[in-house]
Amino acid sequence: MRMLPPGSTIGILGGGQLGRMLAIAAAQLGYRTHVLAPESESVAAQTASSFTRADYHSRIVLDELAASCDVVTYEFENIALDPVEYLAGKVAVHPAPVALGIAQDRANEKQFVNDLGGRTAPWRKVTTRAELDEALAAIGTPAILKTLRLGYDGKGQVRLTSADEADAAWDAIGGRPAVLEGHVAFEHEFSIILARGIDGTMTSYPPPKNEHVDGILARSTLPAPAPVAAQWTEAAALAGRIADKLGYVGVLACEFFVGAEGPVFNEMAPRVHNSGHWTIEGAVTSQFENHVRAICGLPLGDTALTAPKVEMENLIGEAANRWAEILTEPGAHLHLYGKRAVRAGRKMGHVTRIAPIIS
Repeated sequence: MRMLPPGSTIGILGGGQLGRMLAIAAAQLGYRTHVLAPESESVAAQTASSFTRADYHSRIVLDELAASCDVVTYEFENIALDPVEYLAGKVAVHPAPVALGIAQDRANEKQFVNDLGGRTAPWRKVTTRAELDEALAAIGTPAILKTLRLGYDGKGQVRLTSADEADAAWDAIGGRPAVLEGHVAFEHEFSIILARGIDGTMTSYPPPKNEHVDGILARSTLPAPAPVAAQWTEAAALAGRIADKLGYVGVLACEFFVGAEGPVFNEMAPRVHNSGHWTIEGAVTSQFENHVRAICGLPLGDTALTAPKVEMENLIGEAANRWAEILTEPGAHLHLYGKRAVRAGRKMGHVTRIAPIIS
């Protein structure tokens, strides 16, 4: 594929904050963006060149999108696979639908990573209540039961401290197909944010230490502590093998635990990622710009840190109401996503703090 020149149009499936920040990065490089999403309120539409509110399954709408765009990407992995595959038959779609298909099924994702030599928590696929008992007998407790599909930010999953909780856990996920994961003792959580170009060139960012509260990312900090740094190379190498195997184009996020024997793969997201938001001010080239560069066939940008210390804090729910206070902080960079309704657990924005203000 040739480089898409500035003035070309990038289609974005999804109307959330990731699409919003992709559209901003694209505009800075001179590209137009066309967002397609079914929601009446699209924060991505606030920054995109154009917006179509429609269902992803409308072939008429998809045909119009393909005709109006030079390349199409997506900002979340829970979009139905069929529309993405349909679009890929008419216009370049990056990342390719195969990556989306694997990431949407936790069992397929874990098997895929295991086949590439990646280390995961012990796991079993569970499709019936009886299979849950068998999985618990094999893996033991504590464990976590996660729906096979959908679910993010702690949704669609329940923890079990004993096999006696199996009935309640099965009911909690609605008796849907799932995976049971065994407990992993870990010291830290971190992520590898990797960008891969159309020509196969790859680069990745320094890994942040990630802290979660109630299953939602609360903070990413860099540089990460020594245990994370010690497992950076191995984790990045696995992310690279994943990207190469998929013929991946764009930004790929892989989440890991620092395990006793090496990095333990948790999950991947075939898109720009919340744990990479710090890159907007904290890296020479943001994850959003590198995603745009990759899908448009441009050279990838420098991923080095711009400061000795970087911290990204998610503003969740009412925390976004601290915006006036945050604006008084020297070196703090506030990002609000333009969402009207403040709800508990809803990501309303983030703030990135750059050294030397971090103590």
